[in-house]
Amino acid sequence: MSRQITICECAARDGLQHEVAFVATDAKVSLIDSFTELGFRRIEATSFSHPKHVPQFADAEDVLKRIIRRAGVSYKATCVNDRAVERAIQAVVDGAGPSEISMVVSASEAHQVRNTRRTHAEVRSGFERMVEAAQESGLRIVGTIGTAFGCPFSGEVPLAEVEHWTAFFSDMGIDMITLGDTTGMADPEFVRERFGALLNRFPDIVWVGHFHDTRGTGLANALAAVEAGVDYLDSSFGGLGGHPAAIKYAEGHTGNVVTEDLVAVLQQMGYDTGIDMDRLIETAEGVEKTLGRELHGRVTRSGLVTRRID
Repeated sequence: MSRQITICECAARDGLQHEVAFVATDAKVSLIDSFTELGFRRIEATSFSHPKHVPQFADAEDVLKRIIRRAGVSYKATCVNDRAVERAIQAVVDGAGPSEISMVVSASEAHQVRNTRRTHAEVRSGFERMVEAAQESGLRIVGTIGTAFGCPFSGEVPLAEVEHWTAFFSDMGIDMITLGDTTGMADPEFVRERFGALLNRFPDIVWVGHFHDTRGTGLANALAAVEAGVDYLDSSFGGLGGHPAAIKYAEGHTGNVVTEDLVAVLQQMGYDTGIDMDRLIETAEGVEKTLGRELHGRVTRSGLVTRRID
């Protein structure tokens, strides 16, 4: 059997957070439903960000109420603070909560302070209580470590910092952890090296690779993570997103790994993504239509390779 690679489609959250104009709730729901129909087993649906700071997700609860859910598909929401976790739990109580939540910390304290105005000590304070409450409500928690491959403010991020936060999450019973390359500072050799070390030290963790294409290395880094033994990746149709619209890193150059390009090359290499290849480009074009512009998908323009050439 082919090795299975599970991709989390992030256009509806990490993608739309970069959009200045509010995307209508109807459109968000339609996008998520199209991702479900295409065969994604994990979908990042929304964020419980404060509407004042990220207006794009003021409709988080409404979106989660209206999407058509399919058995075996996990719908994720991002939570950056205790109030966000409380909203996620309340959504579960109301019968329309996410399947899992991503709780985010930056390995770099300089980035943590710039991004959330909180120090590492402040992030740790009360974290255990939030995790316990979320777990009691039935939510699966994904620990997300941002700037895991470098920080735009402090530069190199030592492996020890990433290991520290991995142990922090693991000690609270969190068994799925995402490493985020927040501003695209990684390269394939570095990805293999870092994931190799972490898989060796934390073999019971389910690892997720989340790469940004800031410097054009996103797809190569995702494939390097797969080579290192990572079975879960994040991506976004058209490379949409990368950081909130109000934040500007790397002179505004950003973007996620392009879903349609990632799925296409994985399938061509013989991996099983579970995605309906006959509808992949059609779905990518639907995302472009929703946003009203051409995005960065290469296979959307050039087409799929229909067979492998030995």
